[in-house]
Amino acid sequence: PGEISISHLTQKNTSKIKHSLEFLLDFSSEYVSCWVVTMGAYNYITELYRKKQSDVMRFLLRVRCWQYRQLTKLHRAPRPSRPDKARRLGYKAKQGFVIYRIRVRRGGRKRPVPKGATFGKPKSHGVNELKPSRKLQSVAEERVGRRCGGLRVLNSYWVAQDSSHKFYEVILIDPFHPAIRNDPKINWLCKPVHKHRELRGKTSAGKSSRGLGKGHRYSQTIGGSRRAAWLRRNSLSLRRKR
Repeated sequence: PGEISISHLTQKNTSKIKHSLEFLLDFSSEYVSCWVVTMGAYNYITELYRKKQSDVMRFLLRVRCWQYRQLTKLHRAPRPSRPDKARRLGYKAKQGFVIYRIRVRRGGRKRPVPKGATFGKPKSHGVNELKPSRKLQSVAEERVGRRCGGLRVLNSYWVAQDSSHKFYEVILIDPFHPAIRNDPKINWLCKPVHKHRELRGKTSAGKSSRGLGKGHRYSQTIGGSRRAAWLRRNSLSLRRKR
C-alpha cells in the first residue's frame, strides 16, 4: 500500500515499471507459487544427518556424545533428539508417546561359558571373536522394553556413538492412555498380541536380523523364517492317493 515515488526516473522507464507491476498483480497466485521450491524444516534436518562428516554435524555429535555420557545408561528424554527421524518412525508429540535414550556397549559378543570351558569339537571352541546374530539396536530395544514393562516399543533409531558406546532413542507407547486407545492410527498397538514385540523380533531392527523383507535379497526367508525355508527345501514329501 502507498504510492512509490518514481520522479527521478525517465518517462520511458516509468511506463515499463507500471506495465510490469500491472502484469504481476493480474497474474494468478497459483502460477507465482510454482516458481518457488519450498522445503520443510524436517527435510533440512534430514539432509544435515546425511552429511555426518561436515563441521556442523561433527561438532554437534561430539557435544551430544559428551552430554549423553554424563547421564545414566537408561533415562527418559524430554523430547526426541532427531524429531524428523522420530516422526518418520511413528512418533507424535502427543500424550501417550514416550522417548527413552539408552547406551549400549559396542563390540562383539563373548560366548557366556564358565572359565572359557567350551565342550565339543574344536570348531565350536571360540569364545572372544564371535559376532552377535542381532544388531545392537535390537539389543537396546530389548533392554528398554524390559525396564518399561507397561509400555509398548514402537520403534527406535540411532542418535550418536563414540569409540565405546552407541546411543539409541526408543519410541514407546502407553497402551492404556485414552489418547492412544482413541487414535485409529496407533491403537493397533494396544492389542495384547503386541506385548513385548521387541523380544520376538517384531520391530524393524528385529526383522532385519531375522532376514525378513521383500525382494530377491530376502529369498532365504520365504515361508516365514530361515528355518521354515530350509525345512521346506530339504523335506521330501511323497504324495499318495488313498
